[in-house]
Amino acid sequence: MTHTSGLFLAVDQSTSATKALLFSTEGRLLDQEALSHRQIYPRAGWVEHNADEIYNNTLKVASILLQRHPDQWKNLLALSLTNQRETFVLFDRETGQPLYNAIVWQCRRGDEFCKQLVEAGSEDIVHELTGLKIDTYFPASKLRWLLDKRPDLRARLKDGSALFGTIDTYLIYRLTGGEVYATDHTNASRTLFYDLGKLAWSQELCEVFGLEFGELPEVRESAAWYGDTDLAGGLNRRIPICGVMGDSQAALFAQRCFAPGSAKVTFGTGSSILLNIGHEKRLSTSGSLTALGWVLNGQPTYAFEGIINFTGATIAWLRDQLQLIADPAETEALAQSVSDSDGVYFIPAFVGLSAPYWRADARAAILGMTPSTTRAHIIRAALESIGYIVTDVLKAMGEEAGVKLGMVHADGGAVRNAFLMQFVADLNRLTVRAAETPELSALGAVFSGGLGLKVYTSLEDLQRLPFGFIEYISSLDSIRADNLFAGWQAAVQQVLYQPKQG
Repeated sequence: MTHTSGLFLAVDQSTSATKALLFSTEGRLLDQEALSHRQIYPRAGWVEHNADEIYNNTLKVASILLQRHPDQWKNLLALSLTNQRETFVLFDRETGQPLYNAIVWQCRRGDEFCKQLVEAGSEDIVHELTGLKIDTYFPASKLRWLLDKRPDLRARLKDGSALFGTIDTYLIYRLTGGEVYATDHTNASRTLFYDLGKLAWSQELCEVFGLEFGELPEVRESAAWYGDTDLAGGLNRRIPICGVMGDSQAALFAQRCFAPGSAKVTFGTGSSILLNIGHEKRLSTSGSLTALGWVLNGQPTYAFEGIINFTGATIAWLRDQLQLIADPAETEALAQSVSDSDGVYFIPAFVGLSAPYWRADARAAILGMTPSTTRAHIIRAALESIGYIVTDVLKAMGEEAGVKLGMVHADGGAVRNAFLMQFVADLNRLTVRAAETPELSALGAVFSGGLGLKVYTSLEDLQRLPFGFIEYISSLDSIRADNLFAGWQAAVQQVLYQPKQG
């Protein structure tokens, strides 16, 4: 390993906030600062962010953090960047100023256009080239919506006086004073107009969505150099921007899931499950997406991705809507106060069921209650529902990838819930390795930047770095685990069953 003393400044630009973090080259988090930005809802189902506010918050959090460590400025090696995926912005080539609010991944305004494309039979070509589904979760349909509404922006995008970018591209452009117009493969691959096999923008896909660009950002590897910045005068010298990665892939990288068959689950509001499937692009037939994990030294690493829309949000619902708990931390002790859920199953289909069912019409339900059902049984069933639906996705992905998972890496807020982590280990009869570092997306970007700067010379160097985790080893009898899971599957079928009308 190349031994370099110094620090990385990381920026984690997420859906709700912007964080600046300082990491040592050993991957230790030394300090951090965060600022939230406004969530803008112009109408039901539409979500926007003020991209200028996000840029200014990036400068502010970095400044506040660095002011606390003036003695360390000389030791800064680089700025690394991780970001909310799929959110995009159109901005002025001359000034970098946004020309419209950033349209967020959660925004549904492209739904109608997506339906038209599916009806027109475009789904197969889009899946074949991108590994994704035609869905307004991704930018292409919402960009088309915006250009239809604003012909002036369509003309400017075509003549190159306006530029398109995901949040990483936009921040890099502004932080470098317009010198670098670039993105990395993990962000480009989430737009629906990038070819996952050719690792390049696709003219064919642009035509499917009716999009014309004078120029698209140069696509670079995550470990590449993205120009230099002094944070708009906030630093006394320019430092390189090195290490750029979409947040979910960055967490996979930080967990060091470098080998095919290694997987991570992020337990957040929803959950993202990524399973490394190696260097060959493979399309899923079981409802998983095919994602680009990263590109390193010209070689892509692909992953199956399962997106679950309601996991941690289920516990928030128990607190906010039913008021069964005051704090999510209570759920662990309450779940353990009963020996089992007494036959109660909780199906968290509040906004439909995503992977592996993909049933938008499904609705949430609590099944199997009797007069003896208590608050503790319902809370235990709600926690177990997270374990069950994660297991559904892991089983489907593992079978399709042809791998027997022996371990899964876990991160996100819910890894602090020992009951849930043990339940996932028991159901899947594997070891769950729960990360003690919460800021894994930022750490993944730093690791990538460190490879680019030759602070680390290989993935093996990263494997050797210390990593704090708690291991949960399967201890449940296999027949009992199978019976519990069979009960879950029967409960899901009750929710999915739609009796014929009339």
